[in-house]
Amino acid sequence: MGKGAALSNGVVKKIILSYTYVAIWIFLSFTVIVYNKYILDRKLYGWPFPISLTMIHMTFCSSLAFLLVRVFKVVEPVSLSRNVYLTCILPIGALYSVSLWLSNSAYIYLSVSFIQMLKALMPVAVYTIGILFKKDTFKNSTMGNMMAISVGVAIAAYGEAKYDSWGVLLQLLAVLFEATRLVMIQILLTSKGISLNPITSLYYVAPSCLVFLSIPWIFVELPILRENSSFQFDFAIFGTNSLCAFALNLAVFLLVGKTSALTMNVAGVVKDWLLIAFSWSVIKDTVTPVNLIGYGLAFLGVAYYNHQKLQALKAKEAQKKAQQADEEEGRLLTERESNGSADGKKGDSQA
Repeated sequence: MGKGAALSNGVVKKIILSYTYVAIWIFLSFTVIVYNKYILDRKLYGWPFPISLTMIHMTFCSSLAFLLVRVFKVVEPVSLSRNVYLTCILPIGALYSVSLWLSNSAYIYLSVSFIQMLKALMPVAVYTIGILFKKDTFKNSTMGNMMAISVGVAIAAYGEAKYDSWGVLLQLLAVLFEATRLVMIQILLTSKGISLNPITSLYYVAPSCLVFLSIPWIFVELPILRENSSFQFDFAIFGTNSLCAFALNLAVFLLVGKTSALTMNVAGVVKDWLLIAFSWSVIKDTVTPVNLIGYGLAFLGVAYYNHQKLQALKAKEAQKKAQQADEEEGRLLTERESNGSADGKKGDSQA
């Protein structure tokens, strides 16, 4: 009975920790999205400079990651050759910078709720790009599921009260670049056996992001900022905003490291519904019935997609266990045969 109780306590503790990691990630992701919307929206804080905001984030994350890796030595830096840095880190940094720039830009034109609905297209983009790069295999059932998600998002867009074509284009491009980045991480880093946690990822990727962002910033936002001499840098606003962005990266590591990427996908669906409810009730964004019907259809598609991935993981795990059992059985049989042979030889020598 004592052993069973201890086992139950261990399971309960693991479940509580998993839900804690999920809650922390949802809270921080929720906070960063709403905080960015507050800063960039002209009707709220009124600082519509998405490249500058992203550069502030990258400067903060680069500095803090450098301190944690080089000064306080919280984590050990991963040894990367120049070739790996040029062919892996820089392309990923470039894609990440464009994704963040476009995603933050969309908050100027679209509501938080509608942006979350458009983000439901992420599995579609990742799967499609995975097929193009031959990291995924085409399946009619999966593609049908992707089409259902796309139709749901299209219906949600049709029902959007404050539809803005430019904002939608920015967010769709952000999804495309982010999906490409995720596939490239899988291709470039995983194929080379390189594993980066969020701190080392920021240590290597954030500076390259900063460099790539500085190119459009010089031509697009710097001239406007120079003319706007009345602007005073608010360290409280931008400092806490950047700290939330850095903490979100650590929360991603905790969630994926202690649970799984699939758990993060499921938690992301919960976060999207919370953001839609918050956008409607607090920010007073208009959420129409057609919006909800369309997103509901996309939500069902994403849920089914996650279910398929879970079943595939379970099947893979069961196959792995069966293979290990067969190997163990074969090893025991070999040992038994060798022992029997040795006993037979021993009997012959005694005779």
